[in-house]
Amino acid sequence: MRVLLHTGKGGVGKTTLALATALVAAEHGHRVCVLSTDPAHSLADALAVPVGSDMKRVADGVFAREVRAQTELDRAWAPVQAWLRALIREDADELVAEELLAFPGIEELMALRAIREAEASGAFDTCVVDCAPTGSTMRLLRFPDALRIFMTQFFEMERRGARVLRPVVRGLGGGGLVPEEDFFDAFERLYEEIDDVQRILLDGERTSARLVVNPTRVVVDETRRSFAYLSLYGVATDAVLVNRLLPEAAAGGYFKSWRAREEEELAAIEQSFPVPIRRVSLRAKEVLGVPALRALGRDLFGTLDPAERLHAGRPLRIRRAGGKTRLEIDLPGISKEEIDVVVKGADLHLRVRDGRRSVHLPDSLVGRAVERVRLREPTLEISFTDG
Repeated sequence: MRVLLHTGKGGVGKTTLALATALVAAEHGHRVCVLSTDPAHSLADALAVPVGSDMKRVADGVFAREVRAQTELDRAWAPVQAWLRALIREDADELVAEELLAFPGIEELMALRAIREAEASGAFDTCVVDCAPTGSTMRLLRFPDALRIFMTQFFEMERRGARVLRPVVRGLGGGGLVPEEDFFDAFERLYEEIDDVQRILLDGERTSARLVVNPTRVVVDETRRSFAYLSLYGVATDAVLVNRLLPEAAAGGYFKSWRAREEEELAAIEQSFPVPIRRVSLRAKEVLGVPALRALGRDLFGTLDPAERLHAGRPLRIRRAGGKTRLEIDLPGISKEEIDVVVKGADLHLRVRDGRRSVHLPDSLVGRAVERVRLREPTLEISFTDG
């Protein structure tokens, strides 16, 4: 199943272009689902039809779903919920209890599960994800690494500790304070599911990110950082979608200076991103409903199949050059002062501004020291000593 992640700064038109992409992909014969992982869902608003937490057919070959954390918790994580609820006083307000259970990261976790469910259903060959704004999308991509660290370093220790403490606490009348085995089983299933999704997201043949941008300086600057973060987390970006360009008819008069600034930002976009740039103009009316969304998608992609890979590059590459082994990462718009590289054991720890990632090195590089770190815009090159 192809996965197309649409992300960008809030308000740039991610939802509109995600739906336009899905509708045109269906015209090319794909079975498409659209998932909204943004807590402030707007699929229903853009489609002008209700969309809920279950898959709903919204057009020929297109189904849509809004992933809602609380609903998904009730469906899939009952043992964990039951234990957490037991820790809350019986007379606590039910709404307060639900808010406490929706802990940080739960939206990202449920979004990842939804992608896996779409794949496992076998009903779709293309999944278009309308992601939350940039910051939440980065947390979504970082979540599997954080969960892996917890599971590999702490989970078994916690489980063994619970097995020892459970009979003691029960004897003291506080059995509910220590989770039962089904609690840990639920966590293990969750980890396996998220690990499956991470393999999907890091497979450049299957998953592509598409950055939605408006031609304004603030948005372009944030989009550069988003491209760098996606590369850091190993997710391939195959296109930048420029939305709401002024049409030719608005090139003069009052809009003349505005159009000139747009041209400057378009030039910056062309220089900043080593992927195809697709453009679509501002519409005369608000884009609402399937016909308007489909027309927008046709203007955006022309005769292209939007489900195809639009760029075959890989965000992380290991290659031999000058007799050295080198790890390369595309990081446009990042300065060398914003980068930190440390090798610990079999992991390479990277910090790029606010983003952090641990890259598990192949066996051929384990034990080698980092010889040189060099930023040759837009690529970070990390060279290792010979073995």
